[in-house]
Amino acid sequence: MEVESINEEKTLMPNAAQGADLRRRRRKKISMWAVGIVVVLAIIITILASTVFKPKRPVTTFNSISLKNVNPSFDLKKLRFKVNATLVIDLSINNPNIVGLKYSQSVAYLRYKDHDVGEAPIVGGEIRSKETKPMNLAMELLADRLLFDSDVYSQAYSGSLPLSTYVEIMGEIQMLFKVKVKTYSTCTFNVDVMKQSLSDFSCNYKTEM
Repeated sequence: MEVESINEEKTLMPNAAQGADLRRRRRKKISMWAVGIVVVLAIIITILASTVFKPKRPVTTFNSISLKNVNPSFDLKKLRFKVNATLVIDLSINNPNIVGLKYSQSVAYLRYKDHDVGEAPIVGGEIRSKETKPMNLAMELLADRLLFDSDVYSQAYSGSLPLSTYVEIMGEIQMLFKVKVKTYSTCTFNVDVMKQSLSDFSCNYKTEM
């Protein structure tokens, strides 16, 4: 009887050791699979983040600028040349991202020598994925804001009044994370008041993300 009991113990001990070893190997395989899945997911996310989901800069383009309702006059009492006019700007913003671009309300400015002489509101909204959204702005050249500089009268009378536009739009893109976007657009040109025409266009664009 004692011999049989010893033999049974010897038989059970190897089986228990084999079971523990089998469990360890299973846990090791599961851990390796888990690590492998995490690595693969990290690689996929990295690839997507650097390609499909990489935020792209919106592109602002001035399509045209035209002059309307030009009303030049001469103030006999003050001996000053005055001009009122409306500048119509046709610009567009392209959103190359796979998600929409939301932008907040802003203002476009008309400037003479870095002084604001006209403005137009830009209503906030959203530009859908891959969409090019047109924006038509009408800015009035306010004669009373030009009174600070005597050069404006001789320049307007000679037919070469230098002006510029400044448009700033702020928004955000929600990709894998939220990305703030700010675009600046400026255009300089000369206004021929008598001929009611524009010339010497030069535009610059900048985007910060």
